[in-house]
Amino acid sequence: TILAPIITAVTLGFLVGLKLYDRIWAYASIREMIAILKATTCSLAVSILVIYAFSLPHLPRSVYILSWVFINAFIGASRISWRLVRNIYLIKAPPYQKRVLIAGAGDAGAMLVRELQNNVDLHLQAVGFIDDDPHKQYHILSGVPVLGSRKMIPKLVKEFDIDEVIIAMPSVEGQVIRELVEICHQTRARVRILPGIYQSTNRNLLSRLREVRMEDLLCRQPVQIDLAGIAGYIQGKTVLVTGAGGSIGSELCRQVLKFAPAQLVMVDNSEPHLFEIEMELRGGDHENIRPELMDVKNRERLEEVFCNCRPQVIFHAAAYKHVPMMERHPREAFTNNIIGTRNVALAADRCRAETFILVSTDKAVNPSSVMGASKRVAELIIKDLNRISQTRFAAVRFGNVLGSRGSVVPIFMKQIEKGGPVTVTHPDMKRYFMTIPEAVQLIIQAGAMAAGGEIFVLDMGEMVRIDDLARDLIRLAGLEPDRDIRIVYTGIRPGEKLYEELFTDRENMKATRHQRIFISRQDLDNDYIDISRRVASVFEQGTNGDDEARALLSQFLRKHEGEKVA
Repeated sequence: TILAPIITAVTLGFLVGLKLYDRIWAYASIREMIAILKATTCSLAVSILVIYAFSLPHLPRSVYILSWVFINAFIGASRISWRLVRNIYLIKAPPYQKRVLIAGAGDAGAMLVRELQNNVDLHLQAVGFIDDDPHKQYHILSGVPVLGSRKMIPKLVKEFDIDEVIIAMPSVEGQVIRELVEICHQTRARVRILPGIYQSTNRNLLSRLREVRMEDLLCRQPVQIDLAGIAGYIQGKTVLVTGAGGSIGSELCRQVLKFAPAQLVMVDNSEPHLFEIEMELRGGDHENIRPELMDVKNRERLEEVFCNCRPQVIFHAAAYKHVPMMERHPREAFTNNIIGTRNVALAADRCRAETFILVSTDKAVNPSSVMGASKRVAELIIKDLNRISQTRFAAVRFGNVLGSRGSVVPIFMKQIEKGGPVTVTHPDMKRYFMTIPEAVQLIIQAGAMAAGGEIFVLDMGEMVRIDDLARDLIRLAGLEPDRDIRIVYTGIRPGEKLYEELFTDRENMKATRHQRIFISRQDLDNDYIDISRRVASVFEQGTNGDDEARALLSQFLRKHEGEKVA
């Protein structure tokens, strides 16, 4: 009959149209099966329409249904058999494989298992999953059983001779990761982690596996940012970043470039740090970057750069930040953190920049140190300057960031590598922490929200005991605190506090449209003319020494807030 050629021709047409001939069937998956179903269903539907439209002889409806089933079975089986042959016969199992237990029977875990199954040369065999969801337990995922909950890890490691536990839970909070790591440390198994989706991609997934880091234990939900709002004030603009070679400044440069500025001007007084970030960014095919080696204390050089580049958006991250160091050198804190900020802010005002964001610190709140006091005065300068300038001036205040140069985590890691002891100032000392990318995302987001005059305060989550931080790092190194590595308490240093704060008692916190960004509101009695004249006077005359710098800081804060540097 004429029906067989019609159905065959239409079916072949759809199979060719969906390019099913152009697939590598040794790697066939559910996507290929869906493509086959689409082709056969559409071809049968079109065939039936043609038959009825041209009044051709009809077949019983059961024939159409059975033909659809048999066509799918024949095509699907012939294709998927290539994968079965490859997996069973062609791929020889290596003589030894490390036995892996995967924490997290979700999408990331399933994807990881498929990668392991397709890369047997890595010598990693997925033995099972663990997951706390009772609906997933004791089921099969990608051919691998879900063996139980996290509490069963020690038992499963022993029972199945597990060599390694891989945490594949990219959206879970840090507390869960911490609990998993603590449970795994009760066993002899190695622990690795698959980073969050915002840090990784589906491609080359196995290369993203790494050891658990401190930031994983503190990890919160990924920051949600207003991409359109950020692009609106950065895209096509000239953006200038001071302190571009530092931890925060360099990450600002990386993230700003994602929003396609017309030009990125990178300012830093450290030649090696500026060179390093320049080489990194040029390696990413970014040609619209302009490094400027200079010191923000040099007003003439700063004015020259601003006149030539005409920046529209400024992120001022250049600052001295180490509390004990600034206690010994208050004059340097004064000139760099205060005079330097004033120089950059006035240059921004003169070139009619649109937005100026000062990167501040929680140590500016009720300051007990020279560094904190200098940053508080810097906040006051830009807040007052906002009153008379067309530029929108704002500050962003946050706590410690993990992994920055000279921060506590790299110091602890070096001490652990040397076999200890790890030095902690006080067993009850607490600090706020967040990762560098997390902080920078919120800084850029705050810039999109700035109307002028705000001090934005970032939600830093819960405070972390430095003693707990040290003990976690020791355990992450596979050692036991107080047994393998001693912890020595050295006492609080000059200028340090047991607890940091994000706002003072005189400041009112106001929510913004972003759930992790707040505004500190405080009405100041002083006017810009007063503070500007006094800073200008000091700038022109210079300070005679460290004692005078310390006295000036105390004077400023007594005048404006009734605060005094300790």
